[in-house]
Amino acid sequence: MTEDVGTQVGDRLVGRVLDGRYRVGSRVAKGGMATVYEALDMRLDRIVALKVMHLGMGDDAEFGRRFVAEARAAAKLSHPNVVAVFDQGDDHDTLFLAMEYVPGRTLRDVIRQQSPMPPARALDLLAPVLSALSAAHDAGIVHRDIKPENVLISNDGTIKVADFGLARAVTTTGNTATQGLLMGTVSYLAPELVTDGRADARSDVYSAGILLYELLTGRKPHTGDTPIQVAYAHVHADVPPPSQLVQGIPPYVDALVQRATARERDLRPADARVFSRQVHRVRNAIEEGLPDDPELTGDLTVPIQQMRQDNEYDDGYTRGSGYAEHQPRNDTIVVPYEPPTSRVPQQSLLRPQGATRQAATPPVRQVPRQSRGRGFIALFAVLALALGVGSAAWFYGVHRYTETPLLLNLTAADAGTKAGELGLTTNLANQDFSEDIPKGEVMKTDPEPGARIRKDGEIALTVSKGPERYRVPQLAGLDEEAARRALESVKLIVGQVSQSYSESVPTGRVIVFSPRFDSVMKPGETVNLAISKGKKPIAVPDLTGKSAREATRTLKKAGFAVGRTDQYDEKMPEGRVISQTPSNGTLYAKDKVQLVVSKGPALREIPSVRSKKLADAQRILTAAGFQVKVVKAQFNLGLNLVAAQSPGAGTKAKPGTTITVTVL
Repeated sequence: MTEDVGTQVGDRLVGRVLDGRYRVGSRVAKGGMATVYEALDMRLDRIVALKVMHLGMGDDAEFGRRFVAEARAAAKLSHPNVVAVFDQGDDHDTLFLAMEYVPGRTLRDVIRQQSPMPPARALDLLAPVLSALSAAHDAGIVHRDIKPENVLISNDGTIKVADFGLARAVTTTGNTATQGLLMGTVSYLAPELVTDGRADARSDVYSAGILLYELLTGRKPHTGDTPIQVAYAHVHADVPPPSQLVQGIPPYVDALVQRATARERDLRPADARVFSRQVHRVRNAIEEGLPDDPELTGDLTVPIQQMRQDNEYDDGYTRGSGYAEHQPRNDTIVVPYEPPTSRVPQQSLLRPQGATRQAATPPVRQVPRQSRGRGFIALFAVLALALGVGSAAWFYGVHRYTETPLLLNLTAADAGTKAGELGLTTNLANQDFSEDIPKGEVMKTDPEPGARIRKDGEIALTVSKGPERYRVPQLAGLDEEAARRALESVKLIVGQVSQSYSESVPTGRVIVFSPRFDSVMKPGETVNLAISKGKKPIAVPDLTGKSAREATRTLKKAGFAVGRTDQYDEKMPEGRVISQTPSNGTLYAKDKVQLVVSKGPALREIPSVRSKKLADAQRILTAAGFQVKVVKAQFNLGLNLVAAQSPGAGTKAKPGTTITVTVL
């Protein structure tokens, strides 16, 4: 579908109520087989999109039956990435579908503004499309007409695919009103649709592959002067690797595109779900920053190479030959072709200039007096002839022309109305950006105001698209060069580039940018980038000898994780840091510093000094590392012998512990 500005003059459906339920509003878009309007469902009081088939299509009974069948099949699809079909109707041979209204833009708009785009962005846009196709293929529905115009992006960013099943309803009928369909979407046609008209899920995969190529490069892979040439190119020329046009595309992305767009349908993924899994693998490789993945590239490429070794043409050139180099042999193409009609130039309604001048000024000759009557007759004839020629010149020259009216700053509809009052017609010839003329108003006419135009002539209108504005693409995570390319694709430039540390964004990648994503900007305006320097290095302090509590607090405040082990130490007091790993240098946030904390000296066994003389007992205990406290028994006999000790012999205690001995 192609975007349309406003409602064109004289649209027969605007304001009409179809099927007693849908009040038709402004026209949203117009394509090869249908026009889409915004409409009000008066029964449920909601806005819907009304797709109305072009006049004449409802006259074919077979088409009508297929249209209803395909619409019912499409209505069974319930998926967040599929435009919902609510209703189908026929109002006096006007076939229509009532569908979910998706305000926003199409993928075609995104391609115009952002392509060529980074592979990650392209795959992120393709993934929801494949999700929708997977649901359709699971239900046995083949779309047949995947193209950017059928991919809608709502204002909240949701991607939805429209027109499921309609292509089948149209292409399976012989109605001549449908002959423009394949011609209009030939850039995305699978080769089998060109040669024999049969399609399956792999045909949708091919179209999705072409879509991916266009997202990556900003161009269609096959071009030609006529749709026929483009169609033959699909049959006889491989889709080239996107990296031939855009540098930096990994080989596995090239392989993904060429696998999906293989001309032999058996080489393509079996359906959208298989293709989606391949896209997921490629997206993961991109996420890991791999410039190449030979295993992934090989998985996608080897089947194609093996097949081509076994498939060569009888006359000696392979299926990889381009259409420009080899003409097709006996292929049958179903794309209808109509030879150009020739126009018969209008004959001039005036006589040659010389003949007129000769008739107006005949040679003078002497007339005898008796022939004066004949002279008056001749003079009258000459005057009558001159009057006739002058009248003809006036009628076919001045009389048939008028001045082009001033239509500037009117809407296309108002301009058409004003021109119609003068017997003139208008057509929407072009759209252009303007900083001064509001969107939807006429900014230029051809002929210009005041210029001569035939009284039944047509005025070509150039309508303003409003100020030229572009949305800031998503730049987070891109390297600086990729960010520059993304901005250049929407006519924006890089402004200030700063660098800062980031704990989550790899070195050299964009952390943040301003203005933010999806901001609307003028061409040539700047976007500032903050590029990551990687994680910030942090100096490790030496905390040996500090208390474990103080050391832990200091390390955590610096951003480190802390590990701890405890062990006995004869020299370091209990609770103090004996050592740490590392003890100096730099680490990054969340890295671990391991502490070894003292439990003090190891426990020692208390020797037995009972019944020993006090002097011997003191010597033994002191040698073992303990302190001695002497207590005399209540009934001291003066023997100076140890009667008891506490703690008792055989128990363990820390060195320096006081052992109390009782002496008799």
